[in-house]
Amino acid sequence: MNIVLLEPDQIDSAEWCITSPSQLQHLQQHVQLNVGDTLRVGVRNGQRYLTEVLSSSEQQIIVKPLQVEAVPEKLPVHLILALPRPKALRRIIMDAVTLGVERISLIHSYRVDKSYWQTPFLTKLNDYVTLGLEQAGDTIEPEIQLYKRFKPFVEDVLPTLITEQKPAYVAHPYAALPMPHAIQQGCSVIIGPERLPSDVLRQPNFKDGNCCFTYFRTVVYLRILLICERFRQDHRDTLSLPVQGMESKRLAHRTLRPPIPEFH
Repeated sequence: MNIVLLEPDQIDSAEWCITSPSQLQHLQQHVQLNVGDTLRVGVRNGQRYLTEVLSSSEQQIIVKPLQVEAVPEKLPVHLILALPRPKALRRIIMDAVTLGVERISLIHSYRVDKSYWQTPFLTKLNDYVTLGLEQAGDTIEPEIQLYKRFKPFVEDVLPTLITEQKPAYVAHPYAALPMPHAIQQGCSVIIGPERLPSDVLRQPNFKDGNCCFTYFRTVVYLRILLICERFRQDHRDTLSLPVQGMESKRLAHRTLRPPIPEFH
């Protein structure tokens, strides 16, 4: 946690109270916050502040704002994601928000289990976003949209997202083209369902039951990190990591331009 995120109705007075049990536990047990310490506090979809701790107890921490700080800029990336397994959904949303993605669309596809749309994890997206924002030191929530029908999304929504100024890239482990990096405009990154082809699953490095999740999440990381120059410069070591035994150079993309090609 690099920032404590408060709701707008929590900053109505000159002194602000932190009362969330999870936030209190982290600040008191891990950060070991004391009276007089400074603490970064953000207001959801608002400003970020440097504050001073006035008092601390098991029930609440009271702070007062000292100065306004700059909010990190969002990446001009729209992450279009085939709905993953519920347990994977939590981690992916948190990490995408932490990386600064400005928009996320969860879509249905042929290999997405319909039961995923009934999971209670979808009702907790706001909690996952909060955790991601606090990790990133950010306050601005990304826009999250759900599309439970694949065909209407592809035919009616997707064409409006793809232009010459804002292309879309389909993350694909066996495409011939390398993933672009340091591009100067926004884009959409499209990630298919977790389930991999049977020939990939038969590889020795894919015996672990969590292999699809690990592969899927790592691909998301690489796609987003490679797109933005500042992340490419700040995370050189991350970009060289192989994906479950597959060389990173094999991770590639396909560029979508109207008309939209078929994908499942």
